[in-house]
Amino acid sequence: MRKRMKITNILNEKKYSLSFEVFPPKTESNFDTVKSAIEEIAELHPAFMSVTYGAGGGTSQYTLDMARNIKQQHNVPTLAHLTCVSSSRETVQGRIRAFREAGIENIMALRGDIPPEMEEADRSCWNYRHATDLMLEIQASGGDFCIGGACYPEVHVESQDQRRDIAYLKEKAAAGCQFLTTQMFFDNHLLYNFLYKIREAGITLPVIPGIMPITNGKQVERVVKLSGCFIPQRFRALVDRFGHDPAAMMQAGIAYATDQIIDLYANGIMNVHVYTMNKPEVARKIQENLSCILGKDV
Repeated sequence: MRKRMKITNILNEKKYSLSFEVFPPKTESNFDTVKSAIEEIAELHPAFMSVTYGAGGGTSQYTLDMARNIKQQHNVPTLAHLTCVSSSRETVQGRIRAFREAGIENIMALRGDIPPEMEEADRSCWNYRHATDLMLEIQASGGDFCIGGACYPEVHVESQDQRRDIAYLKEKAAAGCQFLTTQMFFDNHLLYNFLYKIREAGITLPVIPGIMPITNGKQVERVVKLSGCFIPQRFRALVDRFGHDPAAMMQAGIAYATDQIIDLYANGIMNVHVYTMNKPEVARKIQENLSCILGKDV
């Protein structure tokens, strides 16, 4: 029986581990299909699972529903995402309270994307303008939460430079952040350089690398557009050669992601988070590829 565990406890186990991110249903019409896929992934019993957050409407409730189901029905530790951009204090406090009542111990505190219609709005009156504001709110809630935050090996798309990003990470640590998870990246050297810089800056928070298996050639354009990630030539060649063949691209994308993870493990990284895009077959295959490594003590 898996114990209730905070992410920091898992990170302190000194074992190689793999965790998975899933996203909740967007509408009631696809609820059952998404729930079934998430449960298939939960049945793999990863170190933990994170559930992303949809601002407003039913999707914020679905985040709680999926996180609670993963924890209670599958006995897998869960990390529930929570965003705060343009939300009222009453709304955010209500969501934090709902997480606590559901027994959710881990919250990924994020600012969230600013809706296009609010990009030019006066933000001075917003209760929460940064993830640090949300972290402080969670700290003040009285709940015994483990708080996670995001970091960006290649610089946040809205940031002026990496120096500013690193300064902001220090603010997150001061606001109660206990661990960081990275945005996706496709060149491990970018992560290693980033880790060197933040450690030199005195940031000692655990950092969990986030890996996105690209299993569809069309994903590459979307990833670059949304995140600005650098795509190495080695990976571009893979997409150029196999992107037109779904089965071949699936296999090649999983192999590339597996290779990244093995390299991370070999270079002292203990815990890796995989952005599954709700694809059980992808999560399962990557876990199988690492079966003789996972769970080994160091």
